Order: sequence, then structure tokens, then C-alpha cells
Amino acid sequence: MKTISLVVPVFYEEDCILQFIKEVKEAFAKLNHQYKYEFVFIDDGSRDKTTELIKGEAAKDPQIKLIEFSYNHGKQWAVTAGIKYATGDYMIYMDPDLQDPPEEIHRFIEEIEKGFDLVFGIRKEKKDNVVNVLFSKIFWWVLEKFTGLKLPKGIAVMRIFNRKFADKFLTYPEQNRFIEGIFMHVGLKQTTIEIQQRDRFAGVSKFNFRRKMKLAFDAIFDFSELPLKMAVKFGFYLMFLSILALLTIVVLRLFFIKFQIGWPSIIITIIGATGILLYFIGVLAIYIGRIYKEVKARPLFSIKELTNINE
Repeated sequence: MKTISLVVPVFYEEDCILQFIKEVKEAFAKLNHQYKYEFVFIDDGSRDKTTELIKGEAAKDPQIKLIEFSYNHGKQWAVTAGIKYATGDYMIYMDPDLQDPPEEIHRFIEEIEKGFDLVFGIRKEKKDNVVNVLFSKIFWWVLEKFTGLKLPKGIAVMRIFNRKFADKFLTYPEQNRFIEGIFMHVGLKQTTIEIQQRDRFAGVSKFNFRRKMKLAFDAIFDFSELPLKMAVKFGFYLMFLSILALLTIVVLRLFFIKFQIGWPSIIITIIGATGILLYFIGVLAIYIGRIYKEVKARPLFSIKELTNINE
């Protein structure tokens, strides 16, 4: 009998975690016990009752497992930890807010049993307010435009993948982790299925526009050399325009207009040139900083406590 591991990062989810566990158990009960399953929760530094509630359920059910980070690392690292400690033949990555409904689990299992290594969930429509929907569109547009990653349109968090895919995913050791990019880079045999999202069960999304754009820029610097190429092109165009401007001034001064070239134009030129230089030095510094972070090769995450998990 195959085992399904549910990899579920949690961060201040006290309002929905018990309902999530209840609905997932109901979903698996409808599969007539064809599969064993386990929950692998990864708490990313919550300070509410999230871990307390999970531990209460774990005391009654050994298949409910919990990884507690020492401090907030970020969702990308939480997912990585969950995949590392999951023991299933298949793994389902999903959020506990119930927007991606547990009743869709059986469809993911049916699809991956056809021989796929990874099955992405695709939203029929995003259940959220207008502002968040707009922010999400901007986020995914920036990703596609500047990274070249061909991510499925309307991709949801919920997805299923097999042990072969998980093992390959874990061979990616980079400190700067953009999960969607790594998933696409792993490759293997992929497909998608449409799912009908629900409204969030409780609370509000912690993945606000600022965090989305930070993730987008992380993805750009991790999976693209575009900023460096843009710096080279911009420098070339600027050099060309400066030569053209210089020739224009000389021609105007010799043949058309008698004017006194003053210090304000020189000061403005110096300030502008300095700003441009600092900007592109900053771009280089970001890449160098990321290289420095990778070279140190520190552990990806720090774990405070494991519940129902043997090292």
C-alpha cells in the first residue's frame, strides 16, 4: 500500500489548522483506505497556538508529524524541510487555509498514477479580493517576463509529486531558494489539472504584495542574468548617447549658437553618471552577495523540535 505525505507549511494558522486536519482525514476516508497517509507540518516560527494545536492532534495520531523551526526562515525553506522528512511514495504540497480544497486530493492521486512525476494544480479562478488578484497578476507577469521560467498559468500551491521527483529536488542545495523555479528546473514528466478554489477558511494571507515582489526579485536574481545584461546594454546606450550629445554641442557651438557652457550642466552630468554607476554596482553587489551566501554553505534551516519524527 502506497503512502501519501501531506507537506504543509504553517505560519500563524490557529484558526484553520484543526478544520484542515478534519477535512483531509475525511477526504482520505472516501478513498476506502487504498492509501496510507501522513501529515508533515512545518511551523515557520508561529507564536500563536498553531504548534500547540498540532501537537495536541499528534498526541492522538502518530501520523501527524511536526517540524518546528527555531525562527522564521520563510516558506521556501519550510517546504524543503517537509520534503526532506516526508516518507511517502507520493507527496502533496498544500497550504492549510483550505483555499485548495482537500476533496481534490483524489484527483491528484488519480492523475499521478498515470505515470507522471509531478502534477500541478491550476486555479479555475482565484478566490480573493480584487487587490490581491491584481497583485498576483503583477507578480506572475514579473516572474515570466524577467526569469524566462515557463510556469503554468494560474498555478496553485496544491500539487503532487513522487519520490523520484522529491529526491531530485533535494539535490538542489542553494541557499537562495525559489521553489517554483527549482520545481521547473527538476523537470521530469509533468502535467496539470484544474481545481476549483474555495474562499479562505479563516484569517488573511501572509503572502502580501511586498513579499510577493521580494520573491519575484529573488527569482530574477536566482534564475536569470537579465539584470547584468541590462546593465551592459544600458551602459552601451548611455555611452553612445553621450558621444552623440558631445558632437551635437560641438556642432551647435561652432556653427549655430554662441553660448557659454556653465558648471550647472557639468554638476548635473556628474550626479547623474554617479547615480547610474552606483545603481549597477548595486546590481553586481546583489549577485556577489548571493554568491557569498552560497559559498558559506550553511544549513538550510534550524530545527527546534521534531514531533513524531525520528532523525
